[in-house]
Amino acid sequence: MPTAAQRGQQVAVKQSAKAKAWVLFDRIVAQAAPGGLHSNPWAKNSAGQLRFEPDYDTLVQLLGVPLYLKAETQSGVPALALDVWLSYELRRAGFERDQVWPRPVHPRILPAPVAALIKSLPNGLRANVEERVNKQAAISGVTSSSASILGKNYFKQVDVIITDWATGPELLISTKRMDSSYGKNAPNRIEESYGDAKNLRLRHPLAALGFVFGLRSDILQKEPRTADWLFDLLAKLGREDDAYHSTCLVLMEYSDDAEIPDTGEDRDAQGIPEPGLASGKEEDLPIPTLSLEVDREVAQLPKVKILEEKTPEDLSPGRFLAEMVMRVLNTTPVDVHEEARRRRASPELR
Repeated sequence: MPTAAQRGQQVAVKQSAKAKAWVLFDRIVAQAAPGGLHSNPWAKNSAGQLRFEPDYDTLVQLLGVPLYLKAETQSGVPALALDVWLSYELRRAGFERDQVWPRPVHPRILPAPVAALIKSLPNGLRANVEERVNKQAAISGVTSSSASILGKNYFKQVDVIITDWATGPELLISTKRMDSSYGKNAPNRIEESYGDAKNLRLRHPLAALGFVFGLRSDILQKEPRTADWLFDLLAKLGREDDAYHSTCLVLMEYSDDAEIPDTGEDRDAQGIPEPGLASGKEEDLPIPTLSLEVDREVAQLPKVKILEEKTPEDLSPGRFLAEMVMRVLNTTPVDVHEEARRRRASPELR
């Protein structure tokens, strides 16, 4: 008969790459915001210029997770690192934890009214409901690992969302990532993104609509013409009247030893998206792991660098995040998202 440790190892083997990644993602984000307290991303320089300063230290750690796990592209983990970071940055901007999906804890998608209902329950009942929500991979129509939003003509899975039943979608960000096969994959990624933008923009014209593209920096040496073409089209996608309000490039540099296996399209993008909350049946819950063990793994993450100096200014993450936040604030009354407004009005001098 296997020991408890052996049984644990057997269970761990069955864990999906995404479930393993969430353990590391959650630890990184928790350490970046101890006790749920986030730093203020807004800063002013001595000339009084206001800017959004992304937390790149947290980003490079998150980007190291799929490299550490050798998570193939089809697992969805490489692109998920960007989703986790963007949702973290939006919480730094002052949006509430349950407003921004994916959430920093399981379940990743929990509608704000459901979260408010759970908080309002008497202690005993609340504990029982929380246990049920936290221990199930997904509850149909209530919680999920991903969500699809209805556009003009079809449902589209959106990676980072701010939404509520009272307001409808306020922010919709789609992410893509490309680490190899640039000439073959780039046209398809751009074509898909443009169609998705039109579909969402036509139904939700007031929602802040953004697109973030993660790209390995070796494209600059291997296929410089493809890089120029891609940078140009990404910028144009953020200037079209019927496409995205803003677009972003995350240019990642890492060693060949940490290369991600290219197994084709992310599995989450295949097939017809389900309406509303996805079933989440393909997800398995992460196994609770001792903090010391997780910290050891985090310390072993491959090194990633963000090439800010090689990123065109109109595609920079700081500019993108500032535009997304301001579009949400400019299309809502002053008594909505008060913490986000307060943070922007109280920037640090740097």
